[in-house]
Amino acid sequence: MANRRLAPVSEQPESFAFTPENAEWAKGQIAKYPEGRQASAVIPLLWKAQEQNGGWLPQKAIEAVADQLGMPHIRVLEVATFYTMFALEPVGRYWIQVCGTAPCDVCGARELKQYLHDRLGPSGHVSPDGNFSWLEVECLGACCNAPMAQINHDYFEDLTPESLGKLMDDLAAGRPVKTGSQIGRVSSEPKDAVTTLQDETLFDGSRVGAWRKRFEEQGLKEQGADATGEKARTEASAAENPKAARPDAGRATETKAAAAPAQNAADGKPADTKDAPAPTAKS
Repeated sequence: MANRRLAPVSEQPESFAFTPENAEWAKGQIAKYPEGRQASAVIPLLWKAQEQNGGWLPQKAIEAVADQLGMPHIRVLEVATFYTMFALEPVGRYWIQVCGTAPCDVCGARELKQYLHDRLGPSGHVSPDGNFSWLEVECLGACCNAPMAQINHDYFEDLTPESLGKLMDDLAAGRPVKTGSQIGRVSSEPKDAVTTLQDETLFDGSRVGAWRKRFEEQGLKEQGADATGEKARTEASAAENPKAARPDAGRATETKAAAAPAQNAADGKPADTKDAPAPTAKS
C-alpha cells in the first residue's frame, strides 16, 4: 500500500467551497442525524467534496468539511487519510484502484500491478495524457471474481494484463466497455463448469411439497416414539423403585393446643401449671 499523504502544496487549491447545489445537498445529509451528531455526515460530505473537485480531495476541502461539521481539522484529516476511497492527490480521468489483498494477489493482481507500473509509471502519478492514474487498495469485496479493479465507480473482474490493457484502450478512445466479469462469468458462479446443484427440480418448486411432507411425517414419528418411550420408562421405574403409601402427604399436621388454665381445671389438674408438682426422677 502507498503512503496516505496530502498532495504537495504546489498542487493544492487556495480555497474550497461547495457549490450552491452541493451546499444544499450537504445540509440535507447533516439533517439526517440528531442534534450533536453532525459529525456522522463526514464521509458523505468528503465524498461530495472530492466529486466536486475533479475526483480528489484537497486540504482546503477537508478543512471546509470540518468547519461545517464543527469538528477539529485533524479529526477529518484522519478520516480522509484512512479510507482509500478518498484520493489525496490529483487523479486521472479514469482512476484505477487495483485490489491487492490475498484472493486477488494469488489470482494475478501482481501481474496487473506490474502492467500498470510499466504502462503508467509508479502509482499515484497521472499519465501524461491525463487519462489514467492507479493505486493499490485493500479488499474491494469481489473476491470470488479475482483479480479485479475499480475504475471510477465501476467494478471490472476476472482481469488479466491483456484484458486490462484492452479495457484501458477502449476507455481512452471513448468506446463502450463491459463492467463486471471480463470472461462472461455471471455473478459469482464457478469460473469453469458448474458441477453442483444441477438438478433442475431443485429450483422449480416441485420438491417443496414433498420435502415438507417428509419432514412432517418424520416429526410425527419422533413425537410418537418419544411419548411411548416416556411411558415405558415411567412404568419400569415404578416397578423397580416402589414408593411407600403416604396417606397424610400434603395434608396439614395437627398438633394439640397449648394447655390453658380453664382446660386444666376441666381435666382435674391444677389451673396454674406453675403450681403443679414437679415430676420425680425415676431411679
